[in-house]
Amino acid sequence: MGLGLLGLAGLSSPASAALSGTSPLAAHPSQYTGKAKRVIHLFANGGPSHVDTFDPKPALTRLHGQPLGSAHFKTERPTGAAFGSPFKFAKHGQCGTEVSELFPNVAKCVDDMVVIRSMHANVPNHEPSMMLMNCGEARLPRPSLGSWVNYGLGTENQNLPGFVTLCPGGYPTGGAPNWQSAFLPGSLQGTYIDTKHTDVEKLIENIRNKTWSPEEQRAQLALLSALNRLHQERRQEDAQIEARIRSFELAYRMQMDAADAFDLSKEPQHIRELYGNTTYGRQCLIARRLAERGVRFVQLWHSPGQPWDSHDDLEIQHRKLARESDQGTAALLIDLKQRGLLEDTLVVWAGEFGRTPTVELPTPGSNQGKVNGRDHNHWGFSVWMAGGGVKAGTVYGSTDEFGFKAAENPVHVHDLHATILHLLGMDHEKLTFRHSGRDFRLTDVSGKVVREVVA
Repeated sequence: MGLGLLGLAGLSSPASAALSGTSPLAAHPSQYTGKAKRVIHLFANGGPSHVDTFDPKPALTRLHGQPLGSAHFKTERPTGAAFGSPFKFAKHGQCGTEVSELFPNVAKCVDDMVVIRSMHANVPNHEPSMMLMNCGEARLPRPSLGSWVNYGLGTENQNLPGFVTLCPGGYPTGGAPNWQSAFLPGSLQGTYIDTKHTDVEKLIENIRNKTWSPEEQRAQLALLSALNRLHQERRQEDAQIEARIRSFELAYRMQMDAADAFDLSKEPQHIRELYGNTTYGRQCLIARRLAERGVRFVQLWHSPGQPWDSHDDLEIQHRKLARESDQGTAALLIDLKQRGLLEDTLVVWAGEFGRTPTVELPTPGSNQGKVNGRDHNHWGFSVWMAGGGVKAGTVYGSTDEFGFKAAENPVHVHDLHATILHLLGMDHEKLTFRHSGRDFRLTDVSGKVVREVVA
C-alpha cells in the first residue's frame, strides 16, 4: 500500500501531469483567496542606491565628507567618508512618503505603494544576489519566482506564455538562469523578448508564417507531435521532450495572440504618450497589455548588464537611469489603476541590493579613479510594491541613521518572496515540488510573510 501511494504521489506531480496531457500552465485555483492575480516585476538590475531614491538620510547629508567609522561597515571594496545624497527628498501624496527628486512621476503614485526600507540579502555580488532575488537561491539552479507562480496558479491565457521577461539589447548579467524553471516543467520557464525592437516580427521571430496557411501548419505540427511522442515513449516519457512538444504547440497558438499583444500601434495615441516613446516606456506598456491578456508573471529589466551599478559618477548615472524609467513606471501604475487592474495586479520594483552610504575609493577595475560613487551594499536597501492587496500609502521598516544596514523590522529576500506568494493566495511553506528526494520551495527553509504590508 505504501508503494502504491508513492506511485500515486508521482502521478500527481506537475511533470507527470504534463506527460498525461494536462498542461502545467492550465489555470487552477490558489490555495486560498489572494487579492493579487498576476505580477509585474520591474527589476532595477545593478543595485540602485536606496539612500538616493526611497530612503532619505538627513544625517548622511549633514555629515557629508566626514568619516563615519567605516571600520564598522563591511563593504566589498574600500570606502571612505560619508557621501550625502546629491538629490533632494520631499513628502508626497496624502501619506507623506518621502521620495527623491529622481522620481517626480513615481512620487505622485505613493498613495498606492508600500515602501519597504529594511530589505537585506546575503552577499554584495551581482550574480548571486540577482539569483537570490529572482530564484530564492544564490548558488545552485533553482526555479525562478515567475516559474513558481505559474506552477502554483497556471496562466489564464493558453495562447501566450505564462511568464514573459522583457530586456532590450540582450541578456542581463547571469543570463537565462534568472528566469529558469530548473526542475519544474520546462514550459514554466520565462520566455525572453528583446524589446529593443519595435516591429512585432522582430520582437518575436517567425511570429507570422508567410509560406503556410494555419491549416497546413496544423497538419505539420500534428505530424511533428506524433514523431516526438514515438521518440518520447522510447525514452521513458522524458519530461524535457514533453516540454519541447508543448513549446511547438504554444508557438503555433501564439501567432495570433502574441502578434496582437505586442503591437503597440493598436493603443490610442494618448496612452502611448502617457508611457513615453522610450524603450523602457514601451516595455511598461507591453507589460500592461500582457497582464490584461492573462499572462501571470511579467518581468521587466531596465537593460542588459548592471545599469544601476554606479561605482562612480553616481549623480550623473542615477539621473539618466531615473529619467529613462520614471515616466514609464508611473504610467504603468496610473494605467493599471484607471483600467481597474491595479487592485489585482501586484507591481514590484526592486534591484538585487542597495549601495553604501560611504563613498567608494578608487580600486583597479572597479571605477575610473573617481571618488563620486557608491559600492555594493546587501546589508540594507529598499523595494516598493503597489496594488495586489498591499497596504498602500505606507512605509515599512528602516535602515540605520546612515542607511547602511536594515535596523527596524528587517526583511530578507525570502520574506519578500513569502509575502508575494501570500498576496497571490499561496502558502510559501506548502507550495513545494519533490525533487532529488526532498521537497523544495521558493523560500528554501526560511522566510515569513510580512503581514504588516498586507492590507
